[in-house]
Amino acid sequence: MNYKKVKTKIKAYHNEGKTIEAAEWLLKMFDIQDHNLKGFALREKADRTCIMLTAEGDFGEQQVIRMPENVFEFSIPLILTLLTHEMVHVRQKSRKPYVEDRLEREWQAYYEMLFHKIFPNYLEVSNFHKKFFAKKLLAITKEWVKVPNYN
Repeated sequence: MNYKKVKTKIKAYHNEGKTIEAAEWLLKMFDIQDHNLKGFALREKADRTCIMLTAEGDFGEQQVIRMPENVFEFSIPLILTLLTHEMVHVRQKSRKPYVEDRLEREWQAYYEMLFHKIFPNYLEVSNFHKKFFAKKLLAITKEWVKVPNYN
């Protein structure tokens, strides 16, 4: 399915107030699914400068992805990439061996956002977002491995 058709379908869901159904459809279309995803929940609207999705649940349990009710007012490639990030967390927290270290979980999720090794079907995000994700990955790497700053 081409991007124009994806955008049209998501816009139709969004206009009908079917945000959760749109997210479920997007995961299915791009084969970003996992039986340990319990479902989606909505949170308050995000402003245009900051959007946050979270995977929530205890280790060993199915996870819920919480997203803003206006999530599909943002770029669809960005949302797909953020959903991929959260789906990595779903796997990390619901399957043994669990990835218990928060920095390791974030590193793996940002790596997936950039290199698409677990979920190879994706839409290309903007260069701005690629650089943002790469900077996050490098910052996490420095914190995780305690790289000294020689400046």
